[in-house]
Amino acid sequence: MPYHSNPLDLAFHALSDPTRRAVVSRLATGEVPVSVLAEPFDMALPSFAQHLKVLEDCGLIASEKRGRSRWCWLVQARFDEAADWMETERRRWTERLDRLEAYLDNTQEDDEGHGKPV
Repeated sequence: MPYHSNPLDLAFHALSDPTRRAVVSRLATGEVPVSVLAEPFDMALPSFAQHLKVLEDCGLIASEKRGRSRWCWLVQARFDEAADWMETERRRWTERLDRLEAYLDNTQEDDEGHGKPV
């Protein structure tokens, strides 16, 4: 696995896999035991457990042993960090695109004012 320098890098790496995204989607409905979580996936339990380890290591999910079962649930804080980062980037790109649009509008107005075709 490539080196990831911070928790946000680890979270995005974890979410890059469709199996792990499906696990996150399932856990969005509430906590469940690993055995139930693994049912829809066509893989051995040790392989599935590796996916859970990646999600848990990056802080997207947590788990605990209850009796004979291990239960998993989502950890909101890491999702909030990822959402905050994406919102900051969205705002930055919206501002850049707004400036580009204003520039192009001004350029078009200048061209129209000098009788040049658009």
